[in-house]
Amino acid sequence: MSAGFAATFWPPADELTEAAERIRARLGDWPRDAAARRLCVALPGLPADGDVLIVSEGDHAARALASAASRPAAPDVAVIEFGERRAVLHGAGARVAFDAAHPLADDWIPAFAAFLDCGFAPVDALVLALAWRDGDEAADDAWPADAARFPRVAGLPAAPEPAFAPCPARLGLYPVVPSAEWGERVLDCGVRTVQLRVKGAAPDLLRAEVVRAVAAGRRYPDARVFINDHWQIAADAGAYGVHLGQEDLETADLAAIARAGLRLGLSSHGYYEMLRALHVHPSYLALGPVFATTTKAVAAPPQGLARIARYARFAGPLAPLVAIGGIGQEVLPAVLATGVGSVAVVSAVTGAADYRAALIALQQLFPG
Repeated sequence: MSAGFAATFWPPADELTEAAERIRARLGDWPRDAAARRLCVALPGLPADGDVLIVSEGDHAARALASAASRPAAPDVAVIEFGERRAVLHGAGARVAFDAAHPLADDWIPAFAAFLDCGFAPVDALVLALAWRDGDEAADDAWPADAARFPRVAGLPAAPEPAFAPCPARLGLYPVVPSAEWGERVLDCGVRTVQLRVKGAAPDLLRAEVVRAVAAGRRYPDARVFINDHWQIAADAGAYGVHLGQEDLETADLAAIARAGLRLGLSSHGYYEMLRALHVHPSYLALGPVFATTTKAVAAPPQGLARIARYARFAGPLAPLVAIGGIGQEVLPAVLATGVGSVAVVSAVTGAADYRAALIALQQLFPG
């Protein structure tokens, strides 16, 4: 492949290389993947760290490698097993299966290489490759965006019923605050969406903070107070909603949250996590971190405006969107221009020298 391309094929395959370069040229200007990967369409004698082995279902030798790649202590080798309408990614001690919405494109492997070169993690590059169709590179905009073409994550439990209560498509300015006192401050300044994120508090103090924040919201008929993480306390206190992370999808009782009438916001950091989150039909979907942030430890790297805009084109028709992570007054208009309807801020308010002035300035940047 051309100089700087993040992936090479083994054994060398001119047809795959040419297709990958042709697709990559149509995807636009993206920072290249820092990891040089070898995409192996036949089993190498000795897989190396960073290799992605691409094998058809039923290849018993490959299945043994796939099993090893799914183990927690596995080396940095990924294996993709694929069938006509299915692909399974083994790697980093995990196994993720997808059911494609249509038969895999003839050039899905070159498309996968091209999306890797755009800096996407293998799991997200695979989602995009499974949404790809032959000839997409000839479109005015080659990037997959139609949700009907995207795969679904296999093996997920059914979405809870009743469905989560809806929230407005545009939540506006959305401060995330560390205490109920801060919640009262921003509500008193005219903000109507706020999230209480209390970390490390003793149970009694945590419950008192949640109750106080919810009570503050009740003073304003149109206020929306979300509670971060602690959904059971939020339900007991009658909060408007809760915000959960991807890891909480494994442990939280989503059905109980829905039955309590709570709105549900879910974090996501890429296409795979968006698919997982959208499967349960949340009240809103958070995208980020947009920029680097020190206010919360986030495993995902900064996504940047270009990715957020692509995420919004895909997920915007499916759920209200909130952008979060490192957003201040200077960049907020550019974030809104990506297509999200809401922007969450943290230090832009709680770290401001004059929080009232900061809130006024931020709110003025929202349309309407």
